[in-house]
Amino acid sequence: MTSTGDRPDCLALVANPAAGGGLGRRLAERVARRLSVLMPGTRIRTLLSRSWADAERLLSEEVGRSRESPAPGSRALVVMGGDGMAHLGLNAVAGTPVPLGVIPAGTGNDFCRGAGLPGRIPAALEAIASGRSGSVDLARVSGTVRTRDGLREGSRWVGSVVSSGYDARVNRGVNELKLRLGPPSYAYVALRELSRFAPLDYRIEVDGRVRELEAMLIAVGNGGWIGGGMQICPGADITDGRLDVTIIHPCSRATLVRALSSVYTGGFVRLPFVERLRARTVTVDGEGLAAMADGEDLGRVPLRIECRPGALRLMGAGARRGPRAAKH
Repeated sequence: MTSTGDRPDCLALVANPAAGGGLGRRLAERVARRLSVLMPGTRIRTLLSRSWADAERLLSEEVGRSRESPAPGSRALVVMGGDGMAHLGLNAVAGTPVPLGVIPAGTGNDFCRGAGLPGRIPAALEAIASGRSGSVDLARVSGTVRTRDGLREGSRWVGSVVSSGYDARVNRGVNELKLRLGPPSYAYVALRELSRFAPLDYRIEVDGRVRELEAMLIAVGNGGWIGGGMQICPGADITDGRLDVTIIHPCSRATLVRALSSVYTGGFVRLPFVERLRARTVTVDGEGLAAMADGEDLGRVPLRIECRPGALRLMGAGARRGPRAAKH
């Protein structure tokens, strides 16, 4: 649901200075000045994070201040960076009345794609300043998940996709590169990982139905994109109250390479070894599997993934919604 309302009295802009190869640091103050022009009467505070843990702390403190405000909606939170910052932002505000804005300044920006938000900074600022906001779904992931103190039993919110197979290994390999160039980095690591990859043993539960199978990957999406524009769950809609599940069954490496060539268009889902499901709740388990989500380490299986409709109030929602891919 999208609505137009009053602008907040106070807005905290939390930026990752390292995002986009330093783009975040260079643009943070400029972005704050532009928001001040677009949102007269709104007080803008700019905060630069020093690390993942520092960003998480800053966001938590800002949400705490918002909860103490006498009027709901009088404060808002905006993050600037890549999918990692979007992930931290939505984890800070999910389930609260605090609205979140996202300014894409990373190399992937897949959450913005899935949410229909503008992919360029000027348009993102206009959308945030418009006063338009909407409720969108999130995935709630429970199990052994990453926290500031390491892996702990708990839960995290996910905006895009939970990856656990070949896709997760590619994501992790890209994160380990000293120089990250967005989609070209994913293509390079995808080919490198493929040379040593074998099908994985999965145990999954989809809305109560248990299956044991081998697969190259099982991706569970709230949104549909990973890796800077790869449509691993084409047509995923973050307002439909469902998770989209993509299973790539065992195939030869050469066949998978051909499939990867159409992952940016989503056309690979028409191949006979690709299965697609929709569900409210999915549990992923298997031998030696580790999960990634929103471009970051998520945790260790088993993980329970549940769609939570309307868990996030998103500033600028509905600004740009592309056509949904057909379901198969």
